[in-house]
Amino acid sequence: MKRLWALAALLIVAGCRDVRVQTLRQGDTPVLGGNELVVVRDAPSLERLGIHAPVRFRAEFGVVLLMGPHDRSGYKQIIESIRSRADRFRVVAFEAPPADGGEPSNRYRTFTLWIVPNSAYRRGVRVEVVTPVDEAITSTELP
Repeated sequence: MKRLWALAALLIVAGCRDVRVQTLRQGDTPVLGGNELVVVRDAPSLERLGIHAPVRFRAEFGVVLLMGPHDRSGYKQIIESIRSRADRFRVVAFEAPPADGGEPSNRYRTFTLWIVPNSAYRRGVRVEVVTPVDEAITSTELP
């Protein structure tokens, strides 16, 4: 009887579509560009973005939201929510300017790195980032 309960519990858990997305790191990078969402499948791709993080690419992949560029220090990303559906992931985010106006700095972009299990990778799924008032920031599709 115990084996049947264990098997039933395993089947129930395996059938769940809940994806555990982990926000691993936030910060800034000197790699310039505009608002961008990048799917990262290997360490060299992550390093080209100027981000160093312990991602286990055999079991997971990264999604990086880059925003900016800025020439004053202190900007940071605020992630309000992440919602997933069968055909898309939707992230509500914005950048908060520094309260004190910041200091002049070299140009940079802010980033948020999410780690997602490879089991959630589905080619063609749309990932979009919008502001809290539903204005598009950037989007991509999983290649």
